[in-house]
Amino acid sequence: MTQAELEAVEIELVLEALCRRSGYDFRSYARASVTRRLRQLMEQKGIDHASALIPKLLHEPVFLHELLAAFSVTVSAMFRDPDFWCSLRENVIPLLQTYPHVRAWVAGCACGEEAYSLAILFKEEGLLAKSTIYATDISDRNLAAAKAGIYPLRHVREYSQNYQKSGPQDTFSSYSHASHDHIIMNRDLKKRITFANHNLAADQVFAEMHLILCRNVMIYFNQDLKNQVLGLLSNSLIRGGFLCLGTKESLLFSILGPGGWNEIDSRNKIYRKRIRDNGDDEGAL
Repeated sequence: MTQAELEAVEIELVLEALCRRSGYDFRSYARASVTRRLRQLMEQKGIDHASALIPKLLHEPVFLHELLAAFSVTVSAMFRDPDFWCSLRENVIPLLQTYPHVRAWVAGCACGEEAYSLAILFKEEGLLAKSTIYATDISDRNLAAAKAGIYPLRHVREYSQNYQKSGPQDTFSSYSHASHDHIIMNRDLKKRITFANHNLAADQVFAEMHLILCRNVMIYFNQDLKNQVLGLLSNSLIRGGFLCLGTKESLLFSILGPGGWNEIDSRNKIYRKRIRDNGDDEGAL
């Protein structure tokens, strides 16, 4: 057996142990991504062989949380991909404004930047007071940071630039206040967001939503897991609800297929679940 083959066996055993110990199942994540993240963690901890991770994750709760955090992608920014937010304002918000109450779900919210961006957008478009935003992640560490809504001051320039490109009605600084070397998101935004732990790979339908943002989360999943998660997202949407996948994902070639959806924005992968099964919804593309 080659070294690469041996490492593959070790990683398979690590993922099996992690699933049994924590209930988090990463066995269907893209193996190249899993391998890369485990190697990074091993280098940080001075561990030579992946199999040495098993006793640590089984018997050391702190290390278990560190291992779970290694699988949680935290790279994000306020109003990331401004063109997406412009499209959301133009193509989705006018329809959401027709509902008496709006439920939105940010799946895989990392440290909360996407959820706060959505809350700002809703506030500017008169939706925040009649909306509930659910933001979920598998990492309790990420969720704690998201609930706090505190971000390094050094990121403000990037956040502001993104915001200014997103079709704003105000300035980004009006939605936060500075404290030492950080910014803290305003309380009126926080109170409309419910943060919760939810595992897309294992948990069930979250609720009936009008809007779901799950942007570029599934790039780390294999095709079977992508199909499973897409089914979960679809079942969590009302008819006529909107699904936002981001530029790197698509319903094309998925188990859902494009037949039950209207493509609202082909570049940003914004879809609307058909109201009628015959595909004759008004505005269908």
